[in-house]
Amino acid sequence: MRSQTQSELEKWMKENCYNFNSYSINGRTISEGFGIEDWGGLFIWYYTERGERNNLDYFQSEKEAIEYAYEKIISDKWANAHIVGYTTNKDEQGELTNILDELGISYMNDEIPYSGPGRPAYRIFVFGCDINRIKHLRDIYYKQC
Repeated sequence: MRSQTQSELEKWMKENCYNFNSYSINGRTISEGFGIEDWGGLFIWYYTERGERNNLDYFQSEKEAIEYAYEKIISDKWANAHIVGYTTNKDEQGELTNILDELGISYMNDEIPYSGPGRPAYRIFVFGCDINRIKHLRDIYYKQC
């Protein structure tokens, strides 16, 4: 990646199917996560959560800030993860992961407490641009639990 500006980094993220849920790049608005701000030629890498912002690093050039942000983004497993399945039905989780296996698509799944002990919700994520190959499966396996 040879991006030197926020616009170039944003373009690269779009082309490689990274999401912007937790990254404010090129002025994008987020509710929480990391971002870059140009403060009169000083570039600030910050983290914001629950309305509180913490400036983490400062850079004298946009290029330095972009190189730093790029390394942070590519090391974040969630930055290019896209949820395709969300269900409380363990069998549906199995169906979806079998389909993904047949298609040769890498995925990650987990379970989270949903409605008390013994009632988890199962989540299935795919990475990068594989989301474009299986968007139709999200319509089937992403349930409003």
